[in-house]
Amino acid sequence: MTINIRALAAKCCYAVIDQGRSLSDELPKQQDKLIGKDKGLLQEICYGVLRYLPELENDVRHLVQKPIKGKQRVFHFLLLVGVYQIRYMRIPDHAAVSETVAATKPLKNSHMKGLVNAVLRGFLRTLEAESKVSGSDKNLPDPIKYNHPSWFIKKVQQSYPEQWQSILEANQNRPPMWLRVNQQHHSIEQYQALLNEADIEIAYIEPHSQAIALAKALDVAKLPGFDQGWVSIQDGAAQQAALLLDCQPNDIVLDCCAAPGGKTCHIIEQTSNITSMTAIDIEEGRLTRVHENLERLKLKATVIAGDAATKDWWSGELYDRILLDAPCSGTGVIRRHPDIKWLRKADDIEKLVILQQQILDNIWSLLKPGGTLLYVTCSILPEENCQQVSRFIEQNEDAQLIAIRNDSPDTDEASIGWQLLPDTKNMDGFYYAKLLKTK
Repeated sequence: MTINIRALAAKCCYAVIDQGRSLSDELPKQQDKLIGKDKGLLQEICYGVLRYLPELENDVRHLVQKPIKGKQRVFHFLLLVGVYQIRYMRIPDHAAVSETVAATKPLKNSHMKGLVNAVLRGFLRTLEAESKVSGSDKNLPDPIKYNHPSWFIKKVQQSYPEQWQSILEANQNRPPMWLRVNQQHHSIEQYQALLNEADIEIAYIEPHSQAIALAKALDVAKLPGFDQGWVSIQDGAAQQAALLLDCQPNDIVLDCCAAPGGKTCHIIEQTSNITSMTAIDIEEGRLTRVHENLERLKLKATVIAGDAATKDWWSGELYDRILLDAPCSGTGVIRRHPDIKWLRKADDIEKLVILQQQILDNIWSLLKPGGTLLYVTCSILPEENCQQVSRFIEQNEDAQLIAIRNDSPDTDEASIGWQLLPDTKNMDGFYYAKLLKTK
């Protein structure tokens, strides 16, 4: 029996938007029912619907007499799936319509067949009419025009008055696939040669971290030596962390909120002769990925399920270096996780800021005098970043800000930390602040 991909996509989008579930959790469940290229098609549809949700809902709103609610609600998302295919994918219109209409059967309501067919054919006529009118989207409200929630648009406008549009546009782009070469096995030049031999095209190499962006994403199994730990997948912005922490031989190192373990592993790769690495995360289930990454890369660390806001897990040993990858809004990685736009709410930010304060205050007490703490988020919101660090420095006289990369045009020596915006050198949005404990 052939599994209808559009039905799976509708279920997945329904679970994310109406039930508040993470796309990272829901998509693999549906992909497990498919094989080969069908997995990629399902991902493309789900990611696309979530990227363009307000626009697609606006398209459908004009074609449905009454909103679809209750037990039939999944069919609202089936309509969005159909409209996304027609508007943005290269699937022929007739195939997009017929496959989406056919999804009503596995969704166990063939009575909806007529409605789905009528709406999608009505949308085709709408598109044809649109093509004859120039500038038809100019009067759309910003949430529809930019495909972001209004609260977030306002925050970005306030924080980045000259860049807000480019930030929102960057969030709609597909992220590149970035590689981190394990230089315990190969130099960057040696691994570049292996990629060339495998006919894998490189788009860009970030000069500071030597992170490699590929011209096209591919299955990790096709990367030379992936199973042997020669290379890992990690965004170029995230690869700055291990370099900025700058661990030295014999350091005792802590990675807080460490899952899935990419930064933990990178630190050990960079400085294999540290005395010890401890990685903690509050969610024990997520630590499975940390163990898997350590095992594939043949690295060792002490992995603990623990709350970084408390000392319940702590052995009593102070650390020379601490990486605090703080829980945050994730607003710098929306292009990689488009569901963040709809799962994150305006009142979440204040709660996150309070949690970050609690963790930062607690973890600072575990740092040796003369030690270094690197505060990291994948957020672009000043409340979580420069304002958070500025508050901490004001309240802790033993905290001294260390300028980051003041030789780089990306940074200002006088700024509080280093804010990377989405699409800077095609990297994710990240924030870094480096603090020295003076006494």
